Amino acid sequence: MSGATLAAGPRLATMDTRAPGELRQKVKYAGTLGGVMGSLRVIELQLVAFIVVFSASGLVPLVDLLFPVFASLYAFALAVLVFPSPNNAPPPDLFKGNRLFQLYVILGTIIGLFLPLAYVLGGFARGDQPAVRAATPHLFLLSFQILSENLIRGLKIFSLPVRALVPILYNARRLISLSDWLQATFLNAKLPSNPRFQDVAWMWFGRCLSAANFLYFSANLLAFLLPLFLPRAFERYFKERDQAAAKETSSSAGVQKNVNKSSATKQHPQLQKKNS
Repeated sequence: MSGATLAAGPRLATMDTRAPGELRQKVKYAGTLGGVMGSLRVIELQLVAFIVVFSASGLVPLVDLLFPVFASLYAFALAVLVFPSPNNAPPPDLFKGNRLFQLYVILGTIIGLFLPLAYVLGGFARGDQPAVRAATPHLFLLSFQILSENLIRGLKIFSLPVRALVPILYNARRLISLSDWLQATFLNAKLPSNPRFQDVAWMWFGRCLSAANFLYFSANLLAFLLPLFLPRAFERYFKERDQAAAKETSSSAGVQKNVNKSSATKQHPQLQKKNS
């Protein structure tokens, strides 16, 4: 969701095949987010369910409903026209999924997905329609972002720059929704005339959660995606593109050399006898 799943990428770990008596196996590491939330298929089914419910609830503004369509078409256009994949191999990992990196993703999962989902469900239970309406656009866009990251991670057509731009687009758009949520909790939230402890705790839960999301994803965009993930993706992409171009040029030169040698041999049969 923060782009960290695309940065780490699917990681393959193999056992030492030279050791006799040991089973050879491949363990597919489906990103740190996959380890937190379960299998990829279950995640995708849950996200599709969230998206359908949020879309049908009427709580998501039209501009947010149309944004995933724009982001998907834009990413596909970039992948085909601007940053085509230099080879058929899956993009390499940009960051190693160490424990600190996993903790970063786990924190974003809890703050950005689990707690806001609990907040929305609690808002439905309490009949707090403004709270539900304020938090739903963020959850809708985040569900689409996670689904998009999981899908493009398995498609070879999307090169590293496109994979980096997808979470940047969604993160930037969600900051607008988070700012609206922040304003709703701090400026528009009102307590009843005789507030109970539960009412005060609910109001501050919404304030703290909206502020935590805004701070986390602002830092994610400004301190991780833009200065670290995006430059490294472009650097690796252009390096791979130059290597692929050099390999193609070398192969073409070798073929041309063989063609010239064959042509010269046919034109001068005596050279062929002399060489034999």
